[in-house]
Amino acid sequence: MSSISDSNQTTDKFNICREGSKFTNMVNFGGAIRINPMGLCVICGIVVLIVFFGMSGTAPPPPSVSLKQLLTVAIAAATEGGKEVVRIREQAEIGESSKGKTREGANDPKTDGDMLSHKAMYWGIKRLFPYVNVISEEHDVKAVDMSTVKLLSLENSEVNKIVTEDTLVPAEEISVWIDPLDATQEYTENLRHFVTTMVCIAINGAPVIGVIHKPFDKVTAWGWAGPDYKSRSVEEDSKGNIAAEVDLGKSRIIVSRSHAGKVNATAQSALGKDIKVTPAGGAGYKAWEVLKGTQDAYVHSTLIKKWDICAGNAILNSLGGDLTTLKGKSIDYSGVEGNEKNEGGVLATMHHHKEYVDKLSSLDQ
Repeated sequence: MSSISDSNQTTDKFNICREGSKFTNMVNFGGAIRINPMGLCVICGIVVLIVFFGMSGTAPPPPSVSLKQLLTVAIAAATEGGKEVVRIREQAEIGESSKGKTREGANDPKTDGDMLSHKAMYWGIKRLFPYVNVISEEHDVKAVDMSTVKLLSLENSEVNKIVTEDTLVPAEEISVWIDPLDATQEYTENLRHFVTTMVCIAINGAPVIGVIHKPFDKVTAWGWAGPDYKSRSVEEDSKGNIAAEVDLGKSRIIVSRSHAGKVNATAQSALGKDIKVTPAGGAGYKAWEVLKGTQDAYVHSTLIKKWDICAGNAILNSLGGDLTTLKGKSIDYSGVEGNEKNEGGVLATMHHHKEYVDKLSSLDQ
């Protein structure tokens, strides 16, 4: 009954516009000012929308988001988070604690660098894009004073030069995944070259824009799949990585330090004993090595969180590469509760992805 009543009232409001022309003929303020009929209809329409949303109790939909602006802010967020990572690492005490054990039995540490980077990145993005869903590896332990969160820049000269066309996307279709400090274990060991901060922008679950920042090297890689916009760093690092005939039996495989031995044994059984397996820290670092061409494939055979792999996935896609499960399935990055785990392993390549899937899918047990 309520919806019918609302509909009748809305129809009555629009009847005003039908009489707009008569009304303006009747009203003439001294012959000097005449109300425009079209303007009156626009005003009536606005009033009707206000009345409709007010009576129905529903809020208007959130605004659309400029992906160009969101990319710019993502780069600024990764950079600002990186500054906190570096600042804390230079101190004598980094505030290390443990979240527990990983499935492989390795320590899962957390530091002040993780938390302060999270604050700069998560709240920096939310301050400018409050309607966008942001998923972070870390969580705040107390309320955040927003006056202490730096306002991130909406200007980036490289983005302005490279991104020639913008795209507007409804905010509810966007999920932003952030990793405030990738390779925390290596960070605690002062293995700085493995450390990155990462932001990924997924649209309806698909990884579209990825940002990987190396805070100790002060270099940032980013890519936008679809239009395939890429940072100069990505262009430079990947320019020699071209498709060619490959002997999978001599592949260079990069894997996590925590379970290099297991992957080495299983990969050798699948590809041959002449492969070279390189242990390394950080999913962001490993994806970057693949795009550079120093490694043929990044392989991970156990559970991994999506904030670890989303940015690398988007950047590789912008280059024509792939990052999937070990069975070759695309990974869903929809930012819904409980969707942060990827159970199917990881296979990232620039070339010959299907051939690697055929050989390595058995690793996903």
